[in-house]
Amino acid sequence: MPDNDPTALVQGDRLFASLYQELRQLAERQLRRSAGAPLSPTTLLHETYLDLSGREAVFPDRAHFMGYAARAMRGLIIDFARQRRALKRGGEFHITQLNTQIPDHPADEHELARLSEALDELAGRDARLAEVVDLKYFCGFSFADIAAMQGTCERTVQRDWEKARLFLYRELRDCTGG
Repeated sequence: MPDNDPTALVQGDRLFASLYQELRQLAERQLRRSAGAPLSPTTLLHETYLDLSGREAVFPDRAHFMGYAARAMRGLIIDFARQRRALKRGGEFHITQLNTQIPDHPADEHELARLSEALDELAGRDARLAEVVDLKYFCGFSFADIAAMQGTCERTVQRDWEKARLFLYRELRDCTGG
C-alpha cells in the first residue's frame, strides 16, 4: 500500500481507537518516567494521535503500531521539555505542581534526549533491537508478549534486550565521557 493512500490513515485511526486504553496506559507510564513533564496523559495521547494522523503510516501489526506510538510519545515529551527549558519561552522559570505519583525512574530532559538519540542510533543499526526496547521499556510489555507480537521465541527477545541494553549503555556512557 503506498504511503499516500488515504486508507492508510483509516488503518491508523482504527488501530488508535481499538487500542485507546492501552495507549492511555502507555502515556501514563511515559509521563511517570519523565518526571516534571508538563503534560497530562490525555494531552500526550491526543498529541500522539495528531502526530500519527499527520504521517499517514501503515502498520503491519499491533507491535509496530505500539512501538511507533511509544516513539512518538517519547519525542513529544522531549519536545515539550525542550520548549519549557528554552529561555525565549521563559525557561528560566520553573512551574511547580503537586505530583502524587512516584515515578519508576525519574529522568530529566537531558537524559531523555540522550536516550532518544541513542535509540535512534540503535534503530539505524538494528531496527529489531530498537523495537524490543520500545516495546519493553516504553510500552511495558513482557518478553513473552513481545515474542508473541514478533513471532519469535521468548529467549530470542531476551537476547535482543540484552544486546540493546549493552549498546545503549555504551552510547550513553560515551555521551557523558565516562
